[in-house]
Amino acid sequence: MERKDLYAHVPHTCGVYLMRDAASDILYIGKAKDLSKRVSQYFNPARANLKTSVLSPLIRRIDYIPCASEREALLLERTLIKEKKPFFNIALKDDKAYPYVKISLNEDFPRIFLVRKKMADGGVYFGPFPKVSPVRGLLRFLWRRGYFRLRPCRWDFGFERPLAPQKINSCLYYHTGDCPAPCAGLVSYEEYRGEAEKARLFFKGEYEKLKKSLSLEMKAASSKLDYERAARLRDSLAGLSQMGENVRLRALKPDDLGETLGSSRSVSALQEVLGLKTPPFHIECFDISHFQGHETVASMVCFEGGVPHKAHYRKFKIKETTGIDDFKSMAEVVRRRYLRLKKEGKTYPDLILIDGGKGQLSAAVVALKEIGVHVPVISLAKRLEEVFVPGRSESVILERGSAARNLLENLRDEAHRFGIRYHRLLRDKKLLSR
Repeated sequence: MERKDLYAHVPHTCGVYLMRDAASDILYIGKAKDLSKRVSQYFNPARANLKTSVLSPLIRRIDYIPCASEREALLLERTLIKEKKPFFNIALKDDKAYPYVKISLNEDFPRIFLVRKKMADGGVYFGPFPKVSPVRGLLRFLWRRGYFRLRPCRWDFGFERPLAPQKINSCLYYHTGDCPAPCAGLVSYEEYRGEAEKARLFFKGEYEKLKKSLSLEMKAASSKLDYERAARLRDSLAGLSQMGENVRLRALKPDDLGETLGSSRSVSALQEVLGLKTPPFHIECFDISHFQGHETVASMVCFEGGVPHKAHYRKFKIKETTGIDDFKSMAEVVRRRYLRLKKEGKTYPDLILIDGGKGQLSAAVVALKEIGVHVPVISLAKRLEEVFVPGRSESVILERGSAARNLLENLRDEAHRFGIRYHRLLRDKKLLSR
């Protein structure tokens, strides 16, 4: 096997990769913002080091798990390493915990600080955050700018345990006015708890206004050549961006891992049987639905990494075609979809799947050619589950139960379900309006 064949199926997406030996045992688990670029580095002699020079000759298969964000990939990597304990992951085999941001609402006068362990103590925790530095810098920035005025000290006090006067008098924050000083009664309990609630809402995710403010301040500082301040603002924005990333936190079970890897392998299998240059990580599938030519609609579903990505689902009313004409309807919806992506400068899918036979496929190919969009397109005919590919006279028959066939069938069935649902919705609305 050529070395490049080991990673040719790995897509340019964020996620976690698992390197296996000839016995399918996991040798190494890593994460990357761009899986394809990261994995290829292991087989680049110019970038070889002691670890890669020993590891790369042992690799016989590479699996991957797509992730929604870099932060999610970091957390999943850590979970898998602790569970699987690969030999080459020495650096991450300790029990170091990623920190949480804690708002100590269990105290009369709460604080905000980083902790390594989440406890059921009445406090509110946010995280975990694998990248500590930007989050710590953000907390420092927010405190200095007074976005929420909470005490920075670690004194343990409250209504039943007032702080000793000598400790208050020795506090630098009290004398400089950097602290609202609830210990000295300079702020009411209600007002102080209101500041704590603002902080809780901020860390809960309502910080878009702050991001815009930070961005404007960073640009202003840069234009004034105050690069040190601009760098601090940039780091604070990085912390906010990390907090805004979606993370699906759940217990990882062996069956879950197998299902996820099976989905990514189906993408690799489809690339192989179709002879595609790149793995079809992002696939869009179209279906036409109508009832005797009335209320004709089209549906488009999207799979990424072999699983549905419902945020990219789209539904269309057929506007330019009347009566029963699936070919023209398919051409219309394909033209509309990709002409819009072209005008908006958005990324095209890696593969387009058309529900139907040669006629529907030909209509889609012509529509794409008319608008100058070049994307691999195939169709799946339901009767024999034949795959038609432009330029091939014979259809491709995929083995029943194979990963590639299952992926195409799942896409087609999901597009059909989504389209039928939309068609029935429009039909019911029309009946009720009579």
